[in-house]
Amino acid sequence: MTESTRPSGAATRLTVLVGESDQWHHRPLYAEIVHRAREAGLAGASVFRGVEGFGASSLVHTSRLLSLSEDLPVAVVIVDEDARIREFLPQLDGLVTGGLVTLEPCEVVRYAGGGAAG
Repeated sequence: MTESTRPSGAATRLTVLVGESDQWHHRPLYAEIVHRAREAGLAGASVFRGVEGFGASSLVHTSRLLSLSEDLPVAVVIVDEDARIREFLPQLDGLVTGGLVTLEPCEVVRYAGGGAAG
């Protein structure tokens, strides 16, 4: 990735909340989203696994010992320039049929390689 594609200053955070067991063509949905974000040349994407949550169904999914839930919440977070994020949104059409997709303005303070994320 070249320096010119690295976001700085004003940016947009795209968050996609789905279930851990959601699939796209026998592949975890979160992995497909990350793969498409990389193909689109976005600055980076990270996946975060939740320990507990509920969505539109109001069914609570939890990782607590006595729970049998295997569908924990997963958040895919992508930060880049607003125009690049909005250009990527059509990639999610038909891909994310359940869950939640949000956009929030944010500010990139530091973006450097070599860390665990991005």
